[in-house]
Amino acid sequence: MSLADKVLAVNDDLPIRTDKPVHSGKVRSVYWLTEADSRRLIEEKGYPVAPDAPLAVMVISDRISAFDCVWTGEGGMRGVPGKGAALNAISNHWFRLFREQGLADSHILDIPHPLVWIVQKARPVMIEAIARQYITGSMWRAYAKGEREFCGIEIPDGLQKDQKLPELLITPSTKGVLKGIPGVPEADDVNITRKDIEDNYEAFNFRSTDDIDLYEKLLKEGFDVISSELAKLDQIFVDTKFEFGYVTDAAGNEKLIYMDEVGTPDSSRIWDGEEYRRGNIVENSKEGFRKALLDYFPDPDILLNKDRMDERQALARDNQLPESMLMDVSATYVGIAEKITGRKLELSDNPRAELVEILRDQYGLVD
Repeated sequence: MSLADKVLAVNDDLPIRTDKPVHSGKVRSVYWLTEADSRRLIEEKGYPVAPDAPLAVMVISDRISAFDCVWTGEGGMRGVPGKGAALNAISNHWFRLFREQGLADSHILDIPHPLVWIVQKARPVMIEAIARQYITGSMWRAYAKGEREFCGIEIPDGLQKDQKLPELLITPSTKGVLKGIPGVPEADDVNITRKDIEDNYEAFNFRSTDDIDLYEKLLKEGFDVISSELAKLDQIFVDTKFEFGYVTDAAGNEKLIYMDEVGTPDSSRIWDGEEYRRGNIVENSKEGFRKALLDYFPDPDILLNKDRMDERQALARDNQLPESMLMDVSATYVGIAEKITGRKLELSDNPRAELVEILRDQYGLVD
Protein backbone atom coordinates (compact mmCIF):
# COMPACT_ATOMS: atom_id res chain seq x y z
CA MET A 1 0.00 0.00 0.00
CA SER A 2 1.40 3.41 -0.96
CA LEU A 3 1.81 6.35 1.37
CA ALA A 4 -0.86 8.19 -0.60
CA ASP A 5 -3.44 5.51 0.39
CA LYS A 6 -2.77 6.14 4.09
CA VAL A 7 -3.75 9.79 3.74
CA LEU A 8 -7.36 10.94 4.08
CA ALA A 9 -7.19 13.90 1.71
CA VAL A 10 -10.82 14.27 0.61
CA ASN A 11 -13.33 14.21 3.47
CA ASP A 12 -16.40 15.94 2.03
CA ASP A 13 -17.67 13.03 -0.12
CA LEU A 14 -18.22 10.32 2.51
CA PRO A 15 -21.52 8.39 2.37
CA ILE A 16 -22.72 9.78 5.74
CA ARG A 17 -26.49 10.36 5.78
CA THR A 18 -27.33 14.06 5.82
CA ASP A 19 -30.06 16.32 4.45
CA LYS A 20 -27.92 19.46 4.40
CA PRO A 21 -24.88 20.54 2.37
CA VAL A 22 -21.55 19.30 3.74
CA HIS A 23 -19.56 22.17 5.20
CA SER A 24 -15.88 21.77 4.34
CA GLY A 25 -13.09 23.91 5.79
CA LYS A 26 -9.34 23.82 5.22
CA VAL A 27 -8.98 20.64 7.28
CA ARG A 28 -12.36 19.46 8.65
CA SER A 29 -15.68 18.61 7.02
CA VAL A 30 -18.98 18.75 8.90
CA TYR A 31 -21.97 16.50 8.13
CA TRP A 32 -25.15 17.73 9.84
CA LEU A 33 -27.20 14.72 10.88
CA THR A 34 -30.90 14.47 10.13
CA GLU A 35 -33.22 15.35 13.00
CA ALA A 36 -34.19 11.67 13.27
CA ASP A 37 -30.57 10.47 13.46
CA SER A 38 -29.68 13.16 16.01
CA ARG A 39 -32.60 12.15 18.28
CA ARG A 40 -31.82 8.44 17.87
CA LEU A 41 -28.13 8.81 18.76
CA ILE A 42 -28.86 11.07 21.75
CA GLU A 43 -31.18 8.37 23.08
CA GLU A 44 -29.06 5.33 22.14
CA LYS A 45 -25.73 6.74 23.30
CA GLY A 46 -27.01 8.76 26.27
CA TYR A 47 -25.37 12.03 25.18
CA PRO A 48 -25.83 14.74 27.86
CA VAL A 49 -27.74 17.16 25.62
CA ALA A 50 -31.36 18.16 24.98
CA PRO A 51 -33.34 15.47 23.09
CA ASP A 52 -33.75 17.76 20.07
CA ALA A 53 -30.14 19.05 19.96
CA PRO A 54 -28.73 19.12 16.41
CA LEU A 55 -25.66 16.85 16.04
CA ALA A 56 -22.99 16.61 13.39
CA VAL A 57 -20.24 14.22 12.35
CA MET A 58 -16.97 16.10 12.01
CA VAL A 59 -14.30 14.35 9.93
CA ILE A 60 -10.73 15.63 9.98
CA SER A 61 -8.52 15.18 6.94
CA ASP A 62 -4.76 14.88 6.58
CA ARG A 63 -4.61 17.95 4.30
CA ILE A 64 -1.92 20.50 5.12
CA SER A 65 -2.63 24.19 4.69
CA ALA A 66 -0.18 27.05 5.20
CA PHE A 67 -0.21 30.67 4.04
CA ASP A 68 -3.93 30.18 3.21
CA CYS A 69 -3.19 27.45 0.63
CA VAL A 70 -3.44 23.65 0.65
CA TRP A 71 -0.18 21.89 -0.34
CA THR A 72 0.42 18.49 -1.96
CA GLY A 73 3.43 16.25 -2.49
CA GLU A 74 5.06 13.97 -5.02
CA GLY A 75 3.69 10.52 -5.69
CA GLY A 76 0.06 11.60 -5.34
CA MET A 77 0.41 12.58 -1.68
CA ARG A 78 -2.43 14.99 -0.99
CA GLY A 79 -1.74 15.37 2.69
CA VAL A 80 0.43 14.29 5.62
CA PRO A 81 0.18 10.72 7.00
CA GLY A 82 -1.03 10.80 10.60
CA LYS A 83 -1.68 14.54 10.71
CA GLY A 84 -5.45 14.36 11.27
CA ALA A 85 -5.18 11.62 13.90
CA ALA A 86 -2.46 13.60 15.69
CA LEU A 87 -4.52 16.81 15.77
CA ASN A 88 -7.61 15.01 17.07
CA ALA A 89 -5.64 13.06 19.71
CA ILE A 90 -4.01 16.25 21.04
CA SER A 91 -7.31 18.18 21.13
CA ASN A 92 -9.09 15.26 22.82
CA HIS A 93 -6.35 15.18 25.49
CA TRP A 94 -6.62 18.91 26.29
CA PHE A 95 -10.45 18.99 26.16
CA ARG A 96 -10.52 16.11 28.67
CA LEU A 97 -8.12 17.94 31.02
CA PHE A 98 -10.19 21.13 30.78
CA ARG A 99 -13.32 19.18 31.73
CA GLU A 100 -11.59 17.31 34.58
CA GLN A 101 -10.22 20.58 35.98
CA GLY A 102 -13.63 22.25 35.90
CA LEU A 103 -12.94 24.81 33.14
CA ALA A 104 -15.66 24.20 30.52
CA ASP A 105 -16.96 21.50 28.21
CA SER A 106 -16.19 21.15 24.51
CA HIS A 107 -18.56 20.50 21.58
CA ILE A 108 -17.38 16.86 21.35
CA LEU A 109 -19.85 14.19 22.49
CA ASP A 110 -18.24 11.05 21.10
CA ILE A 111 -15.09 9.85 19.29
CA PRO A 112 -16.04 6.89 17.04
CA HIS A 113 -12.68 6.85 15.19
CA PRO A 114 -9.35 8.71 15.48
CA LEU A 115 -10.40 10.97 12.58
CA VAL A 116 -14.04 11.48 13.64
CA TRP A 117 -15.91 13.47 16.29
CA ILE A 118 -19.63 13.52 16.92
CA VAL A 119 -20.34 17.08 18.04
CA GLN A 120 -23.22 19.16 19.29
CA LYS A 121 -24.08 22.17 17.14
CA ALA A 122 -22.66 25.31 18.72
CA ARG A 123 -23.38 28.97 18.05
CA PRO A 124 -19.87 30.28 17.48
CA VAL A 125 -18.45 33.42 19.03
CA MET A 126 -17.05 35.35 16.06
CA ILE A 127 -13.59 35.79 17.56
CA GLU A 128 -10.28 34.02 17.05
CA ALA A 129 -9.20 34.05 20.69
CA ILE A 130 -5.41 34.40 20.49
CA ALA A 131 -3.11 34.30 23.52
CA ARG A 132 0.64 34.99 23.34
CA GLN A 133 3.31 34.22 25.92
CA TYR A 134 6.33 35.05 23.71
CA ILE A 135 6.96 37.73 21.07
CA THR A 136 7.52 36.04 17.72
CA GLY A 137 5.97 35.66 14.28
CA SER A 138 3.71 38.43 12.98
CA MET A 139 3.78 40.21 16.33
CA TRP A 140 7.58 40.39 16.29
CA ARG A 141 7.61 41.56 12.66
CA ALA A 142 5.26 44.44 13.56
CA TYR A 143 7.21 45.23 16.76
CA ALA A 144 10.51 45.32 14.85
CA LYS A 145 8.96 47.94 12.54
CA GLY A 146 8.17 50.12 15.55
CA GLU A 147 4.61 49.13 16.48
CA ARG A 148 4.01 49.18 20.23
CA GLU A 149 0.25 48.75 20.44
CA PHE A 150 -1.40 45.41 19.73
CA CYS A 151 -5.17 45.03 20.00
CA GLY A 152 -5.27 48.10 22.25
CA ILE A 153 -2.49 46.83 24.55
CA GLU A 154 0.73 48.84 24.97
CA ILE A 155 3.92 46.76 24.72
CA PRO A 156 7.17 48.05 26.33
CA ASP A 157 10.31 48.96 24.36
CA GLY A 158 13.43 46.83 24.48
CA LEU A 159 11.99 43.36 23.81
CA GLN A 160 14.09 40.87 21.87
CA LYS A 161 12.85 38.40 19.24
CA ASP A 162 11.41 35.19 20.77
CA GLN A 163 11.58 36.67 24.30
CA LYS A 164 8.98 35.78 26.93
CA LEU A 165 6.49 38.61 27.35
CA PRO A 166 5.99 40.31 30.74
CA GLU A 167 2.49 38.78 30.88
CA LEU A 168 0.18 36.61 28.81
CA LEU A 169 -1.34 38.81 26.11
CA ILE A 170 -4.83 38.34 24.65
CA THR A 171 -4.77 39.64 21.07
CA PRO A 172 -8.11 38.68 19.46
CA SER A 173 -9.01 38.92 15.79
CA THR A 174 -12.24 38.54 13.85
CA LYS A 175 -13.50 35.10 12.81
CA GLY A 176 -14.99 35.58 9.38
CA VAL A 177 -16.08 38.87 7.81
CA LEU A 178 -18.17 40.95 10.23
CA LYS A 179 -20.14 43.88 8.84
CA GLY A 180 -21.29 47.13 10.39
CA ILE A 181 -18.94 47.25 13.37
CA PRO A 182 -17.52 50.78 13.77
CA GLY A 183 -13.73 50.85 13.34
CA VAL A 184 -13.48 47.16 12.40
CA PRO A 185 -12.65 46.54 8.71
CA GLU A 186 -14.99 44.12 6.90
CA ALA A 187 -12.34 41.43 6.42
CA ASP A 188 -11.44 38.08 7.95
CA ASP A 189 -8.77 37.88 10.65
CA VAL A 190 -8.60 41.57 11.58
CA ASN A 191 -7.06 42.49 14.94
CA ILE A 192 -9.59 43.93 17.39
CA THR A 193 -9.47 45.47 20.86
CA ARG A 194 -11.36 44.48 23.97
CA LYS A 195 -13.29 47.77 23.65
CA ASP A 196 -14.38 46.78 20.13
CA ILE A 197 -15.82 43.60 21.61
CA GLU A 198 -17.46 45.32 24.60
CA ASP A 199 -19.09 48.01 22.44
CA ASN A 200 -20.41 45.46 19.92
CA TYR A 201 -20.71 42.26 21.95
CA GLU A 202 -23.89 41.13 20.18
CA ALA A 203 -22.26 41.48 16.76
CA PHE A 204 -19.54 39.08 17.97
CA ASN A 205 -22.29 36.65 19.10
CA PHE A 206 -21.74 37.13 22.84
CA ARG A 207 -24.85 36.76 24.99
CA SER A 208 -23.73 39.44 27.47
CA THR A 209 -20.73 41.59 28.37
CA ASP A 210 -20.14 39.23 31.35
CA ASP A 211 -19.36 36.49 28.84
CA ILE A 212 -16.45 38.56 27.51
CA ASP A 213 -14.88 38.18 30.97
CA LEU A 214 -15.74 34.46 30.88
CA TYR A 215 -14.13 33.87 27.47
CA GLU A 216 -10.95 35.63 28.65
CA LYS A 217 -10.96 33.56 31.86
CA LEU A 218 -11.42 30.29 29.93
CA LEU A 219 -8.72 31.32 27.45
CA LYS A 220 -6.21 32.12 30.20
CA GLU A 221 -7.05 29.04 32.26
CA GLY A 222 -6.92 26.79 29.21
CA PHE A 223 -3.60 28.32 28.19
CA ASP A 224 -2.20 27.77 31.69
CA VAL A 225 -3.33 24.11 31.79
CA ILE A 226 -1.64 23.35 28.46
CA SER A 227 1.44 25.44 29.27
CA SER A 228 2.06 23.68 32.60
CA GLU A 229 1.50 20.20 31.11
CA LEU A 230 3.86 20.94 28.20
CA ALA A 231 6.46 22.31 30.63
CA LYS A 232 6.57 18.85 32.27
CA LEU A 233 7.63 17.56 28.82
CA ASP A 234 10.19 20.40 28.46
CA GLN A 235 8.08 21.96 25.71
CA ILE A 236 7.20 25.67 25.62
CA PHE A 237 3.65 26.79 24.83
CA VAL A 238 4.40 29.96 22.87
CA ASP A 239 1.04 31.15 21.54
CA THR A 240 -2.28 29.69 20.50
CA LYS A 241 -5.73 30.26 19.06
CA PHE A 242 -8.89 29.08 20.83
CA GLU A 243 -12.46 29.26 19.60
CA PHE A 244 -15.61 29.43 21.71
CA GLY A 245 -19.31 28.91 21.17
CA TYR A 246 -22.63 28.41 22.94
CA VAL A 247 -24.51 25.13 23.31
CA THR A 248 -27.66 24.16 25.18
CA ASP A 249 -27.30 21.40 27.77
CA ALA A 250 -29.83 18.67 28.66
CA ALA A 251 -31.52 21.00 31.18
CA GLY A 252 -32.00 23.68 28.51
CA ASN A 253 -29.29 26.00 29.82
CA GLU A 254 -27.09 27.87 27.36
CA LYS A 255 -23.39 27.68 28.21
CA LEU A 256 -20.09 28.86 26.75
CA ILE A 257 -17.80 26.02 25.66
CA TYR A 258 -14.50 25.39 23.89
CA MET A 259 -14.89 24.38 20.25
CA ASP A 260 -12.88 23.63 17.11
CA GLU A 261 -9.47 22.35 18.33
CA VAL A 262 -7.10 23.40 21.12
CA GLY A 263 -3.39 23.28 21.76
CA THR A 264 -2.48 21.56 18.49
CA PRO A 265 0.52 22.12 16.19
CA ASP A 266 -1.94 23.68 13.71
CA SER A 267 -3.35 26.28 16.11
CA SER A 268 -0.31 26.90 18.34
CA ARG A 269 3.43 27.37 18.39
CA ILE A 270 5.25 24.83 20.56
CA TRP A 271 9.02 25.09 21.06
CA ASP A 272 11.49 22.55 22.38
CA GLY A 273 12.59 23.77 25.83
CA GLU A 274 16.13 22.41 25.79
CA GLU A 275 16.88 23.97 22.40
CA TYR A 276 15.34 27.30 23.46
CA ARG A 277 17.71 27.49 26.43
CA ARG A 278 20.58 27.02 23.97
CA GLY A 279 19.33 29.95 21.93
CA ASN A 280 17.75 27.85 19.16
CA ILE A 281 14.12 27.70 18.07
CA VAL A 282 13.01 24.15 17.24
CA GLU A 283 9.32 24.09 16.28
CA ASN A 284 7.01 21.25 17.21
CA SER A 285 4.22 22.86 15.23
CA LYS A 286 3.16 23.88 11.73
CA GLU A 287 5.57 26.80 11.99
CA GLY A 288 8.36 24.40 10.98
CA PHE A 289 6.49 23.62 7.73
CA ARG A 290 5.95 27.34 7.07
CA LYS A 291 9.68 27.95 7.46
CA ALA A 292 10.46 25.00 5.16
CA LEU A 293 8.17 26.51 2.49
CA LEU A 294 9.85 29.91 2.82
CA ASP A 295 13.25 28.22 2.34
CA TYR A 296 12.05 26.00 -0.51
CA PHE A 297 10.74 28.66 -2.89
CA PRO A 298 13.17 31.23 -4.34
CA ASP A 299 10.80 34.18 -3.78
CA PRO A 300 9.41 33.87 -0.24
CA ASP A 301 7.65 37.25 -0.57
CA ILE A 302 4.93 35.44 -2.56
CA LEU A 303 4.05 33.52 0.63
CA LEU A 304 4.22 36.55 2.92
CA ASN A 305 2.64 39.25 0.77
CA LYS A 306 -1.18 39.19 0.80
CA ASP A 307 -1.19 41.30 -2.39
CA ARG A 308 0.36 38.35 -4.26
CA MET A 309 -2.38 35.85 -3.42
CA ASP A 310 -2.95 34.79 -7.05
CA GLU A 311 0.74 33.92 -7.42
CA ARG A 312 0.67 32.09 -4.09
CA GLN A 313 -2.32 29.97 -5.09
CA ALA A 314 -0.59 29.12 -8.37
CA LEU A 315 2.53 28.12 -6.44
CA ALA A 316 0.52 25.69 -4.28
CA ARG A 317 -1.42 24.35 -7.27
CA ASP A 318 1.52 23.85 -9.63
CA ASN A 319 4.19 22.52 -7.25
CA GLN A 320 4.28 19.06 -5.72
CA LEU A 321 6.51 19.24 -2.66
CA PRO A 322 9.19 16.59 -2.07
CA GLU A 323 7.85 13.59 -0.16
CA SER A 324 10.53 14.20 2.48
CA MET A 325 9.01 17.62 3.33
CA LEU A 326 5.61 16.11 4.07
CA MET A 327 7.15 13.20 5.99
CA ASP A 328 9.05 15.71 8.16
CA VAL A 329 5.69 17.27 9.02
CA SER A 330 4.30 13.80 9.76
CA ALA A 331 7.19 13.06 12.15
CA THR A 332 6.66 16.41 13.94
CA TYR A 333 2.89 15.96 14.37
CA VAL A 334 2.95 12.28 15.33
CA GLY A 335 5.92 12.87 17.64
CA ILE A 336 4.34 15.74 19.59
CA ALA A 337 0.98 13.88 19.77
CA GLU A 338 2.66 10.81 21.28
CA LYS A 339 4.64 13.01 23.68
CA ILE A 340 1.53 14.88 24.87
CA THR A 341 -0.80 11.88 25.17
CA GLY A 342 1.80 9.40 26.37
CA ARG A 343 0.44 6.85 23.87
CA LYS A 344 1.50 5.49 20.51
CA LEU A 345 -0.62 6.90 17.71
CA GLU A 346 -2.25 4.05 15.81
CA LEU A 347 -2.40 4.96 12.13
CA SER A 348 -4.76 3.23 9.73
CA ASP A 349 -3.66 1.80 6.39
CA ASN A 350 -7.02 2.79 4.91
CA PRO A 351 -8.66 5.42 7.13
CA ARG A 352 -11.50 6.11 4.72
CA ALA A 353 -12.79 2.52 4.60
CA GLU A 354 -12.28 2.10 8.34
CA LEU A 355 -14.29 5.13 9.44
CA VAL A 356 -17.13 4.44 6.99
CA GLU A 357 -17.43 0.89 8.39
CA ILE A 358 -17.59 2.16 11.99
CA LEU A 359 -20.17 4.84 11.22
CA ARG A 360 -22.27 2.27 9.34
CA ASP A 361 -22.07 -0.66 11.76
CA GLN A 362 -21.92 1.06 15.15
CA TYR A 363 -23.81 4.33 14.52
CA GLY A 364 -26.19 3.54 11.64
CA LEU A 365 -25.22 6.69 9.78
CA VAL A 366 -24.31 5.16 6.41
CA ASP A 367 -27.02 3.74 4.12
